Amino acid sequence: MEKEENQKNTFKDQEQDKVMETEKPEENLAEENKQKTDQEPKEEIKELTPEEKIAELEDKVVRTFAEMENQRRRFEKEKEDAFEYGGYSFAKEALNLIDNLERSKYVLESDDKLKETEALKKTLEHLDIIKKDLISIFEKNNIKPIDSLNKKLDPNFHQAMMEIEDDTKEPGTIIQEIQKGFTIKDRLLRPSLVGVSKKVTIKEEKTEENQENPQNK
Repeated sequence: MEKEENQKNTFKDQEQDKVMETEKPEENLAEENKQKTDQEPKEEIKELTPEEKIAELEDKVVRTFAEMENQRRRFEKEKEDAFEYGGYSFAKEALNLIDNLERSKYVLESDDKLKETEALKKTLEHLDIIKKDLISIFEKNNIKPIDSLNKKLDPNFHQAMMEIEDDTKEPGTIIQEIQKGFTIKDRLLRPSLVGVSKKVTIKEEKTEENQENPQNK
């Protein structure tokens, strides 16, 4: 029994020695790293002089005032736009009234039963009066129609919907107005839908030449 106990004790002592051996290198490494860090020179934090601190503060103040001024200008611009163009959407929708009047006139004029009747004449006169009153109200609010007929096509104000052959006009001249455009102050409310002139195609000239010279066929 004593021998077995002695063997067990010796075995425990051997195990403890192994654990101590494994722990020692880690402790040594930690101590070595600590010594290295202690030996490394520490970076010195440079303190700003009073003059440098004042210059830094002045720069921050100037930047802050510049940002505040930019914000104030943006706010003023947004306020002016809201005041001047606040009714932009309403004005654009109101143009449908003029379009509906034009459509009503076209339907009435196309009705064979009403053609050349006194009732049609009076109805068209009333529709014209209403249209003029509407345009007058628009103009008082800086909403003005775009003058298009016989003008050169301007993409800023006109939208070409078709080309019409016409040698009497310079190509690109507006000769038909499909829908009238409007501006509100210096902005486009909606473009004019127009038809522009173009030169007559060469096919007609060739057919005339073939008629004059039938041998060329």
